[in-house]
Amino acid sequence: MGLYSAAAVYPNNLVTNMSVGLDIGSKSIKIVELAKEGSSHKLRAAGIVGYKGVSPEFLKEEREYVNLSEVIKKLYREAKIFSKEVSVALPETHVFTRVVSFPFLTDAEIASAVKWEAEQYIPIPANEAVIQYQILEKREDTTPPKVSILLIAVQKKIVEKYAKVVEMAGLTLSVVETELMALVRALAGNEGTSMVVDFGARSTDIAISENGMLAFSRSIPTAGEAFTRAVSQSLGVEESQAEEYKRAYGLSSKQLEGKIKGALDPIFKIVVDEMKKSIHYYQAEGRGEAPKTIVLAGGSAGMPEATVDLAKQMGVEVIVGNPFQKVLVDSETFKALSGFLPLYGVSVGLALREV
Repeated sequence: MGLYSAAAVYPNNLVTNMSVGLDIGSKSIKIVELAKEGSSHKLRAAGIVGYKGVSPEFLKEEREYVNLSEVIKKLYREAKIFSKEVSVALPETHVFTRVVSFPFLTDAEIASAVKWEAEQYIPIPANEAVIQYQILEKREDTTPPKVSILLIAVQKKIVEKYAKVVEMAGLTLSVVETELMALVRALAGNEGTSMVVDFGARSTDIAISENGMLAFSRSIPTAGEAFTRAVSQSLGVEESQAEEYKRAYGLSSKQLEGKIKGALDPIFKIVVDEMKKSIHYYQAEGRGEAPKTIVLAGGSAGMPEATVDLAKQMGVEVIVGNPFQKVLVDSETFKALSGFLPLYGVSVGLALREV
């Protein structure tokens, strides 16, 4: 995948209130810069580049840090990004999340409670973790009244690796959050319950959103690479060819005598079963109603017939998300971006974050 860059929408000297989202994936790196005007966001610049190196969480040697930071530096320059402050997202496979209930407390009391009680809920020693939370709801009509929060924890050393890469690229790290928090912000509706499913290269991340806020998340190791391997083994072709077949024919039963669909179906069923389990668990916890819409993101989201197949199996509407739905983008730029839309969800969500 070569670099794609959306040209700057505004001259640098006319824009001061900007935000940048940097999504460092395992197969590609995406960057988006938005300009804030009143309550609206406009796309200022965007870029994407393929990347075959080591993801930040696995970096060990100095040369690996240098290689990744140079790729980011080049993407930043060629995409014509202006602001030096960037937000990044951590992969769900390295993040622990849990919904926790507390008695009805003030915001200050909740912050204190999280500080002193978080360790009993997370599998990481508190002194080795970065812990964040967001309030999901306050209920005074329950007995006793309660507050539900989403507790999020990750090892400090992973955050430090991302910070080091960003710094070596000549940028400043302003915010760190999870990929699904960013995706929900970009793709989920602000009302009701919906599910967001992100087909990454190595993991599929599943989120349930309540009124535009992340309320449930999980990650499974069945994703794009597993789809490609299944096609490769079934048809006896190289993985590069299998990748092309997957993208071109997907779950269509009418293409290549349905051979690609036949290879993908067993792997796809694993993901579907995990989606159903997620909804069941979410409802069993008494959290709320089942999602009425499923929004797809990530590299495999655009596979032919994926939305149709999923809708049949899940019994609800399924769409491929448009990460720029909450962003003003001129028609020419949007057309140029259209081939990469499923990949931009996390970077747009990061840039939409209100700091």
